[in-house]
Parts: sequence; C-alpha cells; structure tokens
Amino acid sequence: MTENTRTVAIIPARGGSKGVPGKNLRRVGGLTLVERAVRAAAAAEGVDLVVVSTDDAEITRVAETAGARVVARPAELSGDTATSESALLHTLDVLAAEGESVGTVVFVQATSPFIPSGGIAEAVAHIAADRYDSVFSAFETYGFLWGRDADQHAVAINHDASHRPRRQDREPHYLETGAFYAFTADGFRAAGHRFFGRVGIVEVPEASAIEIDDEHQLAVASALAALSDPAQTV
Repeated sequence: MTENTRTVAIIPARGGSKGVPGKNLRRVGGLTLVERAVRAAAAAEGVDLVVVSTDDAEITRVAETAGARVVARPAELSGDTATSESALLHTLDVLAAEGESVGTVVFVQATSPFIPSGGIAEAVAHIAADRYDSVFSAFETYGFLWGRDADQHAVAINHDASHRPRRQDREPHYLETGAFYAFTADGFRAAGHRFFGRVGIVEVPEASAIEIDDEHQLAVASALAALSDPAQTV
C-alpha cells in the first residue's frame, strides 16, 4: 500500500430480504441495523471512509444521515443470488472512477447488530502492519461439533467421541461471526473472495456472532440491546 491509499469500510445493504422484510431498516436498541453498522465502522480507528452499497432509497437516506457515502447498487447485483463480493467489487470500481485510491477494505455486515469498533480497528492495524492479507472476526469456542452422515447418524467433527478431555486440556477453535472482514484491496481484486494469502483472526465477544436472519434473532438482539449493548457501538 502507498501512503495515499485509504481504508474504506463497505457495508452492502440491499432493500430486499425474504426472512425479515426490510431487514436492514429494522431497529435494534432504537437504531436501524444499517445505522448501527455505519456508526460502528465510523468509530473504528484507522477507517477513513464508510460507504453503503444499496439499491434502496430509504436505506440511502438513513445511511447518508448517519454520515456514510452511498454507492447506488445496480439491479443485477441486488437480487437474492447476488454475492457480497460482487457488491464490494462494484463499490471499489465506483470509488476508483471517482478518484479514490483504496488500500484496505473493511467489509461490514449490517445484519450483525453488535459490531465492535475496537475489533475493526484491530483488523485494520493488522493489514496496515502487513501481518496478514485478510482478517476476519471470530470468537473462541471449546464446543464439540457434530455432523450427520448419509444415514443420518451423528459423526464427531472436531473431536474424538470416545475421549472427552477437560476444557483446559483442549485446543480452542474459532467460530466466524460474519460481523466484519478486512483485506487488502489489490489482493481481494485478484482473488475475487474475502479469504486469501495470510489469513488472520480478530477475537471478538460472542455477542458479535448474533446475525439477523429471522424474526426470532431480531427479538433476541433487541432484548440484549435493551439490557446493555455488549459491543458498545452506540
């Protein structure tokens, strides 16, 4: 990265959603999800610009009011089958056409209501120091994971089912939260996806793993926010 490149947080937030209609405009703790994401990204040290990619007029209004720049997302990148990567690449193309030189991208998901700004700042610092090429948020877990085989029988995944070691005798695993990712812009363009090169982990609180995909999860997030915002992003 050169000295003139910027760190840009990009929040894809399309208007359509089947599980929770108008999801990105639903409120948790008195704020819409998109506004919470904008605030979390803007508060993170090292982030120079926050951009929301959307196809929705109301999301545009809310995002701009919250202080984000908005990039209009074309219809072909706004359907149910459109990937987040396609929205990120489109946004980078628009910014490049406007003369913005982006060195680091922070991909922030508005559907995660408890995004820790400190975690984003740590991720940006890792990329800036050239420790990693891409970074993601995760929390430490010692859970025993299981799957099912073709006969629907339980199959141990990350452990030996015949041996149950104590927690202190086990190595932790890390569960991806989906709240945020950070990576070099050039590496992302070359790879076409968010994980490439030297991949690092930023540990965040487990509450950051809450992701709004249905009404029940929205209710849980609202209840948590009413008690105390675990991520302290607002």
